[in-house]
Amino acid sequence: MNQVFVIGGGAWGTALALSIFRAGLLPTIWSISLDEVEAINNYHENVFRLPGIALDPSLHATINTEEAVKAEAVVFAPPAQFMRSTCEIFCEIVQPQVPLIIASKGIENGTSLLMSEILREYFPENPLLVLSGPSFANDVAKKLPTAVTLAGERLPLSQKIASLLSSQAFHLYASDDIIGAQVGGACKNIIAIACGILEGRGLGDNVKAALITQGLAEIAELGCKMGAKFETFMGLSGVGDLTLTSSSSQSRNKSFGVALGRGTTLDEFLTTKKALTEGVHTVSGAISLAKKHQVMMPITFAMNHLLNGGGTVDTFIEDLFSLSTKRKAA
Repeated sequence: MNQVFVIGGGAWGTALALSIFRAGLLPTIWSISLDEVEAINNYHENVFRLPGIALDPSLHATINTEEAVKAEAVVFAPPAQFMRSTCEIFCEIVQPQVPLIIASKGIENGTSLLMSEILREYFPENPLLVLSGPSFANDVAKKLPTAVTLAGERLPLSQKIASLLSSQAFHLYASDDIIGAQVGGACKNIIAIACGILEGRGLGDNVKAALITQGLAEIAELGCKMGAKFETFMGLSGVGDLTLTSSSSQSRNKSFGVALGRGTTLDEFLTTKKALTEGVHTVSGAISLAKKHQVMMPITFAMNHLLNGGGTVDTFIEDLFSLSTKRKAA
């Protein structure tokens, strides 16, 4: 494997392409935006998504979908809610034996499908893998030490590709739990918003630690009901990703929660911020999965009431403080 096609010219797609290049492979970045493509090719910087990060001059970007035909591996890194439309573009171009690496975290609105379930509809023969774990695009692009999980349907393939994509600063650990890696990566964004709300209200670190603990418990319970392994949620794509996203100021989801806690309305935040807050879109899908699998997820249900059911921050906090009556503390 040498030619890697990275679909998505956002911060994460660009950072992954840079990391793949550092591992000694030849990545190509595909973007729907001609401006992004020209900036990467002509100025060697994604000034729109990763400003200030120098890209190697040999890193190539394209708007031409047909370049994917020569790929020996494809990384899918669009926003989760655009995964289906992205698959529709490339399903007739990518060769059937090529491994597909899913780097987007989320649950599809309307269907409550995981990203792997969407890809399987369009790529019935391709091996599927999921890259998930505690990883901010800026830190990866700056070559700061990062460790993530690469989960696949077959462990030997996960191990092989994890080895090929790993570099000194970006290490991939192989797993065969493709469900757990996705449930952890998607649902942790909901908990991160909740932690941000508590911070925005100045309620201290103690309650945030309790919230993360409760959040991990409900995420793991859902994942296990869906066929995941419990130990996955004790690893990088579980507690690792949840801790980072819920505690760092770099987290878009946590920052959104902080804004809500300080009095910003949902509409005000979404109209002033260009960066996608995936947790907002994940809530309804997580609720559907919880009902389907009969899992009690009180934090997620409280967040759904706040974002989609007309609730307020005050009622949301009241709901959180009553969690002890809804489930045992982990």
